[in-house]
Amino acid sequence: MSSFQGFPRGLFEFFTELQADNSKVFWQTNKHRYEHDVRTPMHALLSELTDEFGPLRMFRPNRDVRFSTDKSPYKLWTGATSEARAVGGVGYYLEVSATGIVTGYGAMLMVPEQLRRYRAAIDNEKSGSQFEELVDSLAERSLSVSHGAEDPLKTAPRGYTANHPRIRHLRWKGAAVIQEWPKDDWMHSPRTLDAIRRVWHGADPLKSWLETHLGELPQEQH
Repeated sequence: MSSFQGFPRGLFEFFTELQADNSKVFWQTNKHRYEHDVRTPMHALLSELTDEFGPLRMFRPNRDVRFSTDKSPYKLWTGATSEARAVGGVGYYLEVSATGIVTGYGAMLMVPEQLRRYRAAIDNEKSGSQFEELVDSLAERSLSVSHGAEDPLKTAPRGYTANHPRIRHLRWKGAAVIQEWPKDDWMHSPRTLDAIRRVWHGADPLKSWLETHLGELPQEQH
């Protein structure tokens, strides 16, 4: 039997209370709740997913406030990713907060070299058409492929015309399957693991396309 039996109600309660009092005093007083209701079940979930999807890194609870006007010390969510790079990373993502779960796979924000390769592949009749087909196919399975973390360009990227047959996707700066679920009772059960697996396996067509056409970044990009 899986060691992951769902996220406890205490996880959602913890983040609801942390949102109301995001202070070191609250954290120190309730750290045992974080360990029991957040960290332990997350580790159990990740140990199950790692067998199928490779190593996953759990995010630290502390916020990086060095360059932020918001100095609240702790994240109002927990999560994990298969990628260490926020920009240029291509991989799996999971976030759990008081409001529910967000998960998916893809390139949330590409670096310039990735964008160059991506747009060249979209421009190409064969690979560009394949991308359109997989986007349509995944949409039929309620797995929408989005433009990632940033809004698309409002105009055609340099070197491409505004009437390009795939201009919509040429304007993207990322490409990712993102699934959001509002908080629900099924999240307290092993169904959570099955739901995440379905999304991650469902994103396989996008994963294959990105691996083929983005390839590995030069060493200096890592």
